[in-house]
Amino acid sequence: MQKIDQACVNTLRFLAADQVEKAKSGHPGFPLGTAPLMYTIWDRFMSYNPANPNWFNRDRFILSPGHGSALLYAMLHLAGYDLPMEELQNFRQWGSKTPGHPEYGLTPGVDVSTGPLGHGFSMGVGFAIAEAMLGAKYNKPDFPIVDHYTFGLTSDGDLMEGVASEAASLAGTLGLGKLIYLYDDNKITIEGSTDIAFTEDVEARFKAYGWQVLRVGDSEDVEAMAEAIKEAKADTLHPSLIIVRTHIGFGSPKQDNASCHGEPLGADALVATKEKAGWPQEMFYVPAEVREHFAAKLAGCAAAETAWNALLEDYKVVYPELAKELTDRIEGNTLVNLSALEAIFKDTAKNATREASGDIIQVLAAQLPELVGGSADLGPSNKTIMKAGGFFSKLDRTGRNIHFGVREHAMGTVLNGISLHGGFIPFGGTFLVFADFLRPTIRMAALMGIQAIFVLTHDSIALGEDGPTHQPIETAMGLRLIPNVSVIRPADALETAAAWQQACLNKHKPTCLLLSRQKLNVLHAYADVIHENAAKGAYVLSPAKGEAKVILIGTGSEVQLALEAQAKLEAEGIGATVVSMPSWDAFDRQSEEYKASVLPEGIVKFAVEAGVPYGGSRYTGSEKNVLGITTFGASAPGGVMMEKYGFTVDNLVAKVKEVL
Repeated sequence: MQKIDQACVNTLRFLAADQVEKAKSGHPGFPLGTAPLMYTIWDRFMSYNPANPNWFNRDRFILSPGHGSALLYAMLHLAGYDLPMEELQNFRQWGSKTPGHPEYGLTPGVDVSTGPLGHGFSMGVGFAIAEAMLGAKYNKPDFPIVDHYTFGLTSDGDLMEGVASEAASLAGTLGLGKLIYLYDDNKITIEGSTDIAFTEDVEARFKAYGWQVLRVGDSEDVEAMAEAIKEAKADTLHPSLIIVRTHIGFGSPKQDNASCHGEPLGADALVATKEKAGWPQEMFYVPAEVREHFAAKLAGCAAAETAWNALLEDYKVVYPELAKELTDRIEGNTLVNLSALEAIFKDTAKNATREASGDIIQVLAAQLPELVGGSADLGPSNKTIMKAGGFFSKLDRTGRNIHFGVREHAMGTVLNGISLHGGFIPFGGTFLVFADFLRPTIRMAALMGIQAIFVLTHDSIALGEDGPTHQPIETAMGLRLIPNVSVIRPADALETAAAWQQACLNKHKPTCLLLSRQKLNVLHAYADVIHENAAKGAYVLSPAKGEAKVILIGTGSEVQLALEAQAKLEAEGIGATVVSMPSWDAFDRQSEEYKASVLPEGIVKFAVEAGVPYGGSRYTGSEKNVLGITTFGASAPGGVMMEKYGFTVDNLVAKVKEVL
């Protein structure tokens, strides 16, 4: 290793170790072992500009084992990002920009939040898909306007997680040649040697997935790693995994020992490690030549973006329509014509909301070139296929539909990666009950504050014969518990149109659309009130004819049950108002005055939803005032299911009378 390379690598190592030691918390072993890998990527290959961390055509970098965040912060600091030494010295402290795991939107230069292992690896697949899709549409001869790589570090822990296996398989199938990972093959996890639980041949496994696999035997050989990355870039038909034999806690008394994974080295061990490396004992020491080395790169970083901006300006002259479309996509400019979506159903009397969603997707696909997505092998059932969109594949990068295969977990992480890349509104479909596979990715989308749309059909026991394994009972409520997630369960096609509009406009949160398998009446008689109010989350759909004695709150398909119960109660002289509540979270964001106008005090409230009743009391005052289901379902036709579990007009009316 050249002298300057060694100095830079050691600076990264000890800035990371010093962060952990000062915080008395963190993971020093990974940074000590993988600093040469980080340095090789950033010094020799990464195209970036610290003055504009969000420059669109930059290379993306993913630290999939996010517990090694101290190494990334050291790298960003040296590279010139707005991450001063004080932030490194406040590692893992309240209010710092250097949290325990990298967090998107908090630290300049962090492209993705990587806490749960496997997620970063998998989101990188989404980055690579996004780059390939955009390049296929907008690149022209002499105008490589979208042309960048996704680099990253991955670990044993990542590759043990099932989500990484799903995503790796998909990436190989799609031939994502601009995705390059260096694998920290240190053979240690928290509990000890990887041999206790992980003895597979990773090289053979990834070759079977369709990846190019390369090996570097010595993690200290920067030149060998650089040659491997060049070879990876030369293969445009396969993603690349470069296996690098590393040593956790390199150079420390705890080298190759699990004890340096998740705890500070300790003062004595840190002193010994620095002594062995011939490094000054001063905390947070950066040699002048290292500062100069990275400072010298800044002009080139700025020049790369300047050149791209100039290329974009020329592109605007030669391809003005494409340039405007691309610029709008980059800036996230989205306009959805709700009236055009509602007009689809003017001659429709009855349909399932999943079918309505499918029709809406066709119109949105024409309105929004940024809309892309697919399904976990359920496209015909979820109604998520854009009929004129084509299919993205190894042979056709222009397609807007993605075959995710039976891989819900990877589908979610890939959607998150596509969203983080920018230029897209991504969606993915499966059955609502299988949102349990997606829950970690929905949570990460919410935490990062990014847009992803999850189309979750077959939303209740009314799906029928498939039985309890496919019938969601608690799933909707579970999704509502996740902060910063919008959950929308529309009552009919018109509410579904409003739901899709909101999903497309929710730029900083994921949206879950909960859609029915069974056909529902299109509520044409209430079209105006739905158009004006559905986006508010809850609204008075049908007021009582006289004085209201009860407010019936319905969600999704049960709104129509509430309307039937209203008619029967009114016939018996009991005034009833029907409130449709497609989205709890949207309603909760409304003003107190508006909420009080929809659910005024002093009137009995009764809610109905074909799911668990828990939580509904926040609107009714008591769980006794909620008609739900507290057991798993059964296998029978949907109508029989609803009758057997009490979702009938007569039972709802009887329950309401009990509480009046």
